[in-house]
Amino acid sequence: MTRRISFSFNGKPFSGEEGQSIAAALLNSGVTELRKTRFEGEPRTIFCGIGICFDCVVTVNNVANQRSCLIEISEGAEIVSQQ
Repeated sequence: MTRRISFSFNGKPFSGEEGQSIAAALLNSGVTELRKTRFEGEPRTIFCGIGICFDCVVTVNNVANQRSCLIEISEGAEIVSQQ
């Protein structure tokens, strides 16, 4: 059985399976909006899933521009949407 990892996204508690990417853990929890576009405020989510498009960038533990499809969730991580 896979170990559960607790983390937060925009101040709300979430959990996922050890080894999951941030994007996968959030999508699996029903979160479909990871950020909004800068000028039009359009919702963005995971698009390519392999780190090429940068649509899924978030701030992880105060480090901006992290591609959530490439970074594994970690215990206690604080993840926030990026504008």
